[in-house]
Amino acid sequence: MSMQSHLAELEKKHRALNEQINDCQAHPAVDDLEVVELKRRKLLLKDEIERLRLSEHDSVH
Repeated sequence: MSMQSHLAELEKKHRALNEQINDCQAHPAVDDLEVVELKRRKLLLKDEIERLRLSEHDSVH
């Protein structure tokens, strides 16, 4: 898998988690721990995306 396609897949997962978080927060009976876990996973994806972008940028220069 190329770096670009891997980044695109991670970004897709990040957007999906964001949508899932928004859906959960729209319902008053949502489990707060579930939202916290989704946000944690989203943050991990964001960190991975940034790490890959930086490594890609460093390898170009």
